[in-house]
Amino acid sequence: MALRTNKELLDHAKANGYAVGAFNVNNLEQVIAVLETAEEEKAPVIIAITEGAIKYAGETFFFKAAPVMAADAKIPASVHLDHGGKFANIVKCVKGGFSSVMFDGSSLPFEENAGMTKKVVEVAHPVGISVEGEIGHVGGKEGGVDGGNDEILTDPAEAKRFAEETGVDSLAVAVGTVHGMRTQTAKLDLGRISAISSVVAVPLVLHGASGVPDEVFDEVIARGIHKINIGTELQKSFSTAMRQFAGDNPKIIDIRKLFRPAIDGMKESVRTKIRLFKSNGKAW
Repeated sequence: MALRTNKELLDHAKANGYAVGAFNVNNLEQVIAVLETAEEEKAPVIIAITEGAIKYAGETFFFKAAPVMAADAKIPASVHLDHGGKFANIVKCVKGGFSSVMFDGSSLPFEENAGMTKKVVEVAHPVGISVEGEIGHVGGKEGGVDGGNDEILTDPAEAKRFAEETGVDSLAVAVGTVHGMRTQTAKLDLGRISAISSVVAVPLVLHGASGVPDEVFDEVIARGIHKINIGTELQKSFSTAMRQFAGDNPKIIDIRKLFRPAIDGMKESVRTKIRLFKSNGKAW
């Protein structure tokens, strides 16, 4: 199956009342975990990759192997740059096999954020790559993404203006989540999601969703969120399963035997989220 763009995935999600999971990965094993689970659940999926992940695993893997793995999957999948901050790095991803990119200018003044985001759109759209922007600011730290300690909730009027001026395909908004939360204690401003969705035509994106209580996802989807990012929870499940297995089997040195339990641990987290997002069975 050909690699999809986030625009294709999110437009379908918006039309059919669900959200697509954007799962942050850092290596081969985590890509395997996401794609295996998505195929088993028959769910469209987004492989989300930060600039920090590229620095860790290398451009060769993320620009060549990961896009081929996603394209070969039996479900619709995209390879997406998450929280792109440097224009040069975004251009590399545009040229390097990614099907979607994000420019995160949320810490910049409105005009500068909009101007840079529009510049990314002008580079990406002519070659069929979709673009995500962000207005408002989600704080916290996760996977090399440092949002600082301040959160600026998204203003609906600014969100409308930003989406129209930049031409983005999806829009990340700040409504109460924080990057890097290890407990599900985030308190979302659900009314704000509805207010933004009522004036913004493109699908909305929720970052930092590892901290969102499970029972809230139905509501955020109903109010207009159609891409949900999960990172911290996946790293936690992956590392916890590996530590447990290694502790129980101290004599094992075959890394394949060490990585498989970690993959399986992460898969269960991915599976849970796919079902909560109602994307299971939505592959086409």
